[in-house]
Amino acid sequence: MQKPKLKFWQIWNMSFGFLGIQYAFGLQQANMSPIYRYLGAEESEIPWLWLAGPITGLLIQPVIGAMSDKTWNKKWGRRRPYFAIGAILTSIALVLMPYSTSLWMAASLLWLLDGAANVTMEPFRALIADKLPDEQRSIGYSLQSFFVGAGQTLANLMPIVLASFGVATVAGANSHDIPDFVKWSFFIGAASILVSIGITVFTTTEYPPTPEELEEQKAEKRPIFTDILESFKSMPKAMKQLWWVKFFTWYSLPLMWQYLAIAIAFRVFHTSDPTSSGFAEGVKWGNIGLAVFNVFCLLFSVLLPELSRKFQPKYVHALALTTGGIGFIAMNFFTHQYQYMGGMALVGIAWASIMSTPYVILSNGVPPKKMGVYMGIFNMFIVVPQIANMVSIPFIYNSLLGGDPAHALVLAGFGLVVAAYFSTRLRAHHEVFKS
Repeated sequence: MQKPKLKFWQIWNMSFGFLGIQYAFGLQQANMSPIYRYLGAEESEIPWLWLAGPITGLLIQPVIGAMSDKTWNKKWGRRRPYFAIGAILTSIALVLMPYSTSLWMAASLLWLLDGAANVTMEPFRALIADKLPDEQRSIGYSLQSFFVGAGQTLANLMPIVLASFGVATVAGANSHDIPDFVKWSFFIGAASILVSIGITVFTTTEYPPTPEELEEQKAEKRPIFTDILESFKSMPKAMKQLWWVKFFTWYSLPLMWQYLAIAIAFRVFHTSDPTSSGFAEGVKWGNIGLAVFNVFCLLFSVLLPELSRKFQPKYVHALALTTGGIGFIAMNFFTHQYQYMGGMALVGIAWASIMSTPYVILSNGVPPKKMGVYMGIFNMFIVVPQIANMVSIPFIYNSLLGGDPAHALVLAGFGLVVAAYFSTRLRAHHEVFKS
């Protein structure tokens, strides 16, 4: 099928739901470690408590991808039912999260939150490949990267915005209290994902399968997991080559969400006490740092389509990863919160490419009929490294990293530099798949 070129605002609408998804992820990334600390977790235990998210993604995304490949409804289409269901479940988890009263409750709700967000996000990746011709896919994925920056920026600015309205940003006298600004941030996040996903669902149509494809789907008797396993075994070369790039990228990135706010509190405000005003300042500036990070993601994502046309995507990606690695490594020498903001600007450049360039490389190298399942399997390249991070970091945090959260950020920097090296080693593949 020869896909027609879409107008800019059509691509905008079909990607707009990403804004709400990334608002939710931004809240999670900026606030889960402080929430765990408010509830009494030790710093070294924090990566273990983050495990719920990647394990859920490991299980859910390939299944949802395979299911959505075989879904078709005349009214709702192929991917949009998953957008709607995931958005509703995500909003429920967001409303409940700030009322956590124990670590197990917060970790369980993170499981629900991350699982529901993954149900929504994976079909968004496949929708770009479904709807856009090859020459527009870099625009589609770059626009998704733009919404990553925009959504997470809004989430990260919530402490400043809410504080300006008099909402409390410091925990109460009880050390296990979660501040009011966290609660209101999550309530607003629940509303934002419902509204943004709704715009995509009701303004976007999907191409129906051909009669032959419908008959093939009806005749298909293989269980979902059999389809996933066979697809994994026959993984295209373009996908295999990205493994080490993704491994070192996603082993490193969780360290930012786990330890940025805590590092600023420790290095700048000289405290690890979650009941102190200095810790609250660290959380606030951690959110601001992630806002800066996402603003630069947003800005650099605008440049990515043109850069990808002029230069090989693997070199654009390598340069972006190296820039982010330098930003992280420099944090070992920072003593002021504004210095951290500069470092996070560099990391934001890497984030823009991380959220788009690998998908451009991948989308042209997998069979269109299996786009959903391969996008889901590709998510394993993200969650397996995260699981490796969260299992291993508690064992080295107090020894190799010296119990200093800033050292965790330096480790993240070296990981991105290694990922950049593997990006330069990518080779052109010879498999060509057409719709």
